[in-house]
Amino acid sequence: MKQKDFVFNIAILIFLNLLVKPFWILGVDVAVQNRVGAAAYGLYFAIFNFTYIFNVVLDMGITNFNNRNIARHTQLLAKHLSGIIVLKLLLGAVYMLVTFGVALAIGYDSLHFKLLFWMGVNQFLNSLILYLRSNVSALLMFKTDSVLSVLDRLMMIVICGILLWTNVLRTNFAIEYFVYAQTAAYTFSALIALVVVLCKAKSCRLHWNSAFSLMILKKSFPFALLYLLMAFYNRIDSVMLERLLPGNIATFEAGIYASAFRLLDALVMISYLFSVILLPLFSKMLKEKEELGGIIQSAFSLLFFFAITAVTILLAFKVQVLQLLYNEHVNESAEVFSFLIPCIIPISMTYIFGTLLTANGSMRLLNLSAVVGIVVNLAVNFMLIPHLHARGAAIASLSTQSVMAGIQTVIAFRQLHIPLKTIPWIKVLAFTVILVPYTLVFARHFHGNVLFALLITGIFACIIAFATRLVPLRFWKDFSGTGNRK
Repeated sequence: MKQKDFVFNIAILIFLNLLVKPFWILGVDVAVQNRVGAAAYGLYFAIFNFTYIFNVVLDMGITNFNNRNIARHTQLLAKHLSGIIVLKLLLGAVYMLVTFGVALAIGYDSLHFKLLFWMGVNQFLNSLILYLRSNVSALLMFKTDSVLSVLDRLMMIVICGILLWTNVLRTNFAIEYFVYAQTAAYTFSALIALVVVLCKAKSCRLHWNSAFSLMILKKSFPFALLYLLMAFYNRIDSVMLERLLPGNIATFEAGIYASAFRLLDALVMISYLFSVILLPLFSKMLKEKEELGGIIQSAFSLLFFFAITAVTILLAFKVQVLQLLYNEHVNESAEVFSFLIPCIIPISMTYIFGTLLTANGSMRLLNLSAVVGIVVNLAVNFMLIPHLHARGAAIASLSTQSVMAGIQTVIAFRQLHIPLKTIPWIKVLAFTVILVPYTLVFARHFHGNVLFALLITGIFACIIAFATRLVPLRFWKDFSGTGNRK
């Protein structure tokens, strides 16, 4: 039953996100960059990643700890909610102090600080939403969590759509308006998520309890450390581009990196959604000592199919796809894109095996592996950015993600004694050797509409996946035959 639940709920979660988030990233976000230009968007992108790195101060590992803990002990929801919300408010104030302090230290000017304050507020609101959602998913209310996962982006689409495509502004669209729109959308979504959680908690009397807060911070510290280390090696590339390169070259290269990174960011969201369901599910199964093989195999098969298909198709049609999105600098973006898009494969693997290790409480090993990731990332960035600019940062990202996926997969197999046969190796190989040559040959000879080409290759990939049984037909039966779900 748990395997059927997993297939059904991940299908609902992905379906809702595919309805909303691609339009946000490839429609609104692209429209903003095209409207304000690569340099202005590059500045926004660098500051966004700077604020993201210090997100750990907002969360301190509380979200992942809470998700795992409430999934195992649902009766603690009301008690923990009262104390953690107050703690989050305090952490928000500390976060702003830390962010502004570091920004001053590295030489940010008045233009940077104008965006930094509101983007810091947005990070706080987003962190609050993620914490509230961790309670919803921990209660296995996956349908409700699916709606909450797209609510903020849906609101942003409405607000930014009005600002971009109507005359309500009566002036040119500036990057600041993009930031303000996000603030409004996050505020609305946080209020809705709070109402949902309060309905389940029955009661919530906000109060400060220093002993409780210290206990939560102590238990969540390993999660906080992991979050900080991962945020560092995942987001430092654009910040290093903006800091290591001179003048206008820095913001331009950050903008080029952002244009190539955007599709990766959109597609990785699919992999992330798996972890949203897998973390509470793994946690509960490990506590009850249930067999993990079926869930691991299902998650691996679906994510490998998605990752290899996406990478193969997008690399084969990279220039045509980027021409659909951007008005300028397509060739420069395509060079960076060639190294960034393959990151989908290792990132997808970390969302399975890293999540499994998190559910198991193997935080020390995860943190040690993340330190290795930082070392690799910094070393490659310092070597390549001065010479290859955005392309060097992309190579650093691919190197880091590949090392991390390899380490976490090996640790998971050894720590949890997962049999090697859990991974369908022959099906994986058969799917790959059929899909990749076909797609490359097809792309070389196809001269029609690129959207039609993407559709054809996508359908062909599905046929191969079913034919090789990498994605068994029973997955569809599990989805369509599951009716009564929470």
